Amino acid sequence: MSHQSELIAEDIHAYLKSQEEKGLLRFITCGSVDDGKSTLIGRLLWDSKMVFEDQLATLAADSKRVGTQGENIDYALLLDGLQAEREQGITIDVAYRYFSTDKRKFIVADTPGHEQYTRNMVTGASTAHVAVILIDARKGVLTQTRRHSYLVSLVGIRHVVLAINKMDLVDYSAKRFETICREYQLFASALGFEDITAIPISALEGDNIIGASDRTPWYDGPSLMQHLETVQVEDSAASQPFRLPVQWVNRPNLDFRGFCGTITSGTIRPGDEVVVTSSGKTSRVDRIVTMDGDLDKAVAGQAVTLTLADEIDISRGDLLAVPDKRPQHSDQFEAKLVWLHEQALTTGRSYLLKTSSGSAPAQVREVKFKVNVNSLQQEDGDGLTLNEVGICQIIVSKNIAFDPYRENRATGSFILIDRLTNATVAAGMIDRPLTGGSGTEWQTVAIDKASRAAIKGQQPKILWFSEQHDACPADIPELLEKKLHSLGRHTYLLDSAVFHRNVADKEAAQHIVFQRLAETAGILADAGLIVLVDATALRGAPQIPAELLTEQWVELGSTEWPADKDLDRDTFIEKLVEKIFV
Repeated sequence: MSHQSELIAEDIHAYLKSQEEKGLLRFITCGSVDDGKSTLIGRLLWDSKMVFEDQLATLAADSKRVGTQGENIDYALLLDGLQAEREQGITIDVAYRYFSTDKRKFIVADTPGHEQYTRNMVTGASTAHVAVILIDARKGVLTQTRRHSYLVSLVGIRHVVLAINKMDLVDYSAKRFETICREYQLFASALGFEDITAIPISALEGDNIIGASDRTPWYDGPSLMQHLETVQVEDSAASQPFRLPVQWVNRPNLDFRGFCGTITSGTIRPGDEVVVTSSGKTSRVDRIVTMDGDLDKAVAGQAVTLTLADEIDISRGDLLAVPDKRPQHSDQFEAKLVWLHEQALTTGRSYLLKTSSGSAPAQVREVKFKVNVNSLQQEDGDGLTLNEVGICQIIVSKNIAFDPYRENRATGSFILIDRLTNATVAAGMIDRPLTGGSGTEWQTVAIDKASRAAIKGQQPKILWFSEQHDACPADIPELLEKKLHSLGRHTYLLDSAVFHRNVADKEAAQHIVFQRLAETAGILADAGLIVLVDATALRGAPQIPAELLTEQWVELGSTEWPADKDLDRDTFIEKLVEKIFV
């Protein structure tokens, strides 16, 4: 960081002031596997003198030990820090690096190229202003190049740098460069990018990274660093309507009640009118309070506390906005959904939807179609698996405030969370509301066994324990239910002994109890449950009626207990679960 060292030594306050006034650019590198993303960023940091001395020493040692460039510096090791990344020579997780030049501050995200790590790439792209899409000059536009370009467009990035890398391996051919540019422009014409800047580079050799290269005299455009320092990325958040998600209601004493949060868009001043989107109540801003004192104006990105002129009901999770440009307010909307979890999407199942202003239970009612991110074609499908993208209709348990994602990335985005495991399973971008929030669309949802089971994330079954083997432990049904419960299954254990009560005719008791058990089990299974019926006390009970026998019915009798009498119960339970559910 030599260009800053003298100023730091001479006047630290002037240095800090200059850093504060610089603009910030967030960008990502993406593309196919082994296109040189990590090498590019490493070279960028190296040639810009953004690597500290201890990092230089470590890099030199690591390059000799695990590098891929022989005795030369392997710049990719500045980014690929995980052991698995170094062993395989690929990027797995998103790596962030922070650096600055005389003109700008930068946050760069090195994202993985493998298809299986697409979710990591989407995470890195979600906050970026510019995408640097790398293409191997030898291979041209590949499937993963198209995939990442679509995802870049999906998350709202409108400025793209097409970095055609490894030009040294094609003898810096202008013809090859132009061919790839035409092919990519033809593909990307439907993605809505505002500008695409193509630059021929060699990350390994340093051509057109910091300055112009003598090896490409036919190219008269900017180098990569020159473009990143000068690209005009409009700060749209400041010009958008005011939005403040309330994160905390600050009430230190009876005389102060403030609403704390980070302004996601727009500008606010004392005296401006605001509305609470959930209730429609309006008031005027009295003060803008910060740790450094009151402000005359606050803009997007600032964390502030607002006090209002009127005492109105505002809680954590509410959204403050300007009355003349209110956000949408509905309990159902259409959105693009990127599935991030190994467990596939189940329509009708209850998830937790979390936005910038709060959270609420929600269901994916329908997948209208899936988008093939390689060809951009629409495909039929009723669910989503890992890394798939779909256009979905989502229903929330209450009205929420939002803007279309194309208008406001902060209030138009959300995540879905599995309510059982708390894992983030999807990232979403809202396109439009489906209704005005009346809830009439709920009437179109079919309520049947399948929908009741889907909301629980399981298939209903009836596990009927008939006669008991002499060696089989008597508490197997109870142990099996405990095991299923620990796996997140919704169960109910029916014991035939309970149904013997209040049966006057003891001679007919067996038949009556059997009928009650079978009918009750059928009702519970229709509710979407996994029903365990302990019928071992019913000796010589009649056969199960054919109308009750469905594909969900599993009868477990004496033959289920293995001949190996030494088999412990826990192992048997594991084998039973595997046999029934896998």
